[in-house]
Amino acid sequence: MSNLIGYVNGLLWGSVLMYLLLGAGLYFTIKTRFVQIRRFGLAMKTLLSSRNTDCDTHVSPFQAFCTSLAARIGTGNMAGVAVAITMGGPGAVFWMWLIAILGMSTSLAENILAQLYKTNNGDGTYRGGPAYYIEKALNQRWLGIVFSISLIIAFGFAFNSVQSNSIAAAFAGYDISAEAIGIALAVVSALIIFGGIRSIAKVAEMIVPIMAFGYLVTALVVVFMNISELPAVFSLIIKSAFGLETAAGGGVGYLVSQAMQQGIKRGLFSNEAGMGSAPNAAATTHSKHPVNQGMLGMLGVFMDTIIICTATAAIILMSGAMEGTTVTGIELTQLALESQVGSIGKHLVALAILLFAFSSIIANYYYGESNLRFIIDNEWLVHVYRAAVLAMVIWGATSNLPTVWAFADVSMGMMALINLCAILILSRLVIQVLKDFDDQVDAGVTPVFNRRKFPFLDKTMDADVWTEHSSGSGPVNSAETKKPVTATDS
Repeated sequence: MSNLIGYVNGLLWGSVLMYLLLGAGLYFTIKTRFVQIRRFGLAMKTLLSSRNTDCDTHVSPFQAFCTSLAARIGTGNMAGVAVAITMGGPGAVFWMWLIAILGMSTSLAENILAQLYKTNNGDGTYRGGPAYYIEKALNQRWLGIVFSISLIIAFGFAFNSVQSNSIAAAFAGYDISAEAIGIALAVVSALIIFGGIRSIAKVAEMIVPIMAFGYLVTALVVVFMNISELPAVFSLIIKSAFGLETAAGGGVGYLVSQAMQQGIKRGLFSNEAGMGSAPNAAATTHSKHPVNQGMLGMLGVFMDTIIICTATAAIILMSGAMEGTTVTGIELTQLALESQVGSIGKHLVALAILLFAFSSIIANYYYGESNLRFIIDNEWLVHVYRAAVLAMVIWGATSNLPTVWAFADVSMGMMALINLCAILILSRLVIQVLKDFDDQVDAGVTPVFNRRKFPFLDKTMDADVWTEHSSGSGPVNSAETKKPVTATDS
């Protein structure tokens, strides 16, 4: 079984996804006219005003943003970056940057689609994501189910066990048993996840800004302590990315491919651009225009990889901790910070990984619940799923997880493959909606979305979403909404 998983991983990540991710990111960057650059300032303004919502019962755009960031910022930002540098060399950081910059446009596209094709829960909240737009826009429910199953396996079970395992590893030197850590995590997680998406969003809104700011300040301290080495570190990253520090020959190609593969793989694991996970959070909120949440999705990728992952890379590379040691993962990050700020470094990393991984657990859980409800919306099954997630959190804290990591990579790869194909097919819709947004911004008005401007969307979206600013007497009728239509009809 492990050989089969290894073969599939090698096929997905060694060739197919590496080029598909880069290709999709480049395609959306060009088609959106470098939206991640030209609308970056507006995205920041949108973020700063996103805590406001028209109704207290809604999940605010900022809460949805924090929920997606809670899932993004986890072990990938600390342990994952260390693994990427160890296996792919410093050059892996460059490829993480590149996949993040290109992935910002991909994230915009998938989050726009999630907003367009969200489902109204009837209580002021929404749910949605790739499975929903695959069914509604492409009329391929079976493929949406395949995506949902892959996400539940990867995020609900595998990644949550990985997160609890990382917390247990970070606290291994504190004379606290892994069993106790697992049980404590499960209990606290249960108190939050049984409260539903509003509870998860409120906790994420409290935790995420604090943990991100605190970790960034820690990294800046290390950078300023080694400020004279900063140019050399950046030079090392760039040269290593293209094999410029290695003797010419076949070995150069191998090292560059390893740097690319590790950087792209761990970059995607961290920022999730194009994977189809973050849109599950983006769909939960009420917004005036789908592009607003799309821009927040862009910022999520930027903050995760360009800010947080770079902070970890700076701590590791500036400390010189890789020299003369064989440790990797979270242990390497702890060793690096400890070498710079003393024994307190170990405690800071342990606290950071606790917050990073715990916030990921509760957000990952919700992604799974949303996709379970897509397959079958049954409260009894949701409770069974909750119990299974909590059991995986406890099991993950006490187990050795190399096979789980590998299996999670396969599930994540399947998710990304399905989602990237879907958003590329639906790219025409994304560009049309973005143009509508751009035209309103350029005209000096606050963009609002009118579904009646887009006949194909009006036919394929649910009848009870995006009705506030639509012309006409009310929502489209249900018979029109349920008529099978595909994206090729647009």
